[in-house]
Amino acid sequence: MASQRAAEVAEVLWELKRAGKIATFTLIAERAGFSAGTNGRTIVTCLKTVRRDWPHLEWWRAVKDGGIVEGDTEHVAKLREHGFDCEEVDAKKEKLVVKGLEEHLMTWELEEELVE
Repeated sequence: MASQRAAEVAEVLWELKRAGKIATFTLIAERAGFSAGTNGRTIVTCLKTVRRDWPHLEWWRAVKDGGIVEGDTEHVAKLREHGFDCEEVDAKKEKLVVKGLEEHLMTWELEEELVE
């Protein structure tokens, strides 16, 4: 059975999918009502649960703060498949960053103001 935190993260991922956006670990955790934890450990644990319990949700829409993703992984492949370009950060191509991160990030504050 999934934790309440993972269920909340699942809801946030659904919002991201509908909007066609991505979000950082910290933004997702804050939206779900908790802290991302040291080095994002809490949110990573939740994302593992989401992948296991709700495989249809687009877990890959969650990126580390700063838009960093590990190079040559399923994460990068999914981002690119859905139109999010990534560029190398280091010569070894072990780390990449989502290009134009700011334009791809979900901004819930603006969305909530429109509802009011």
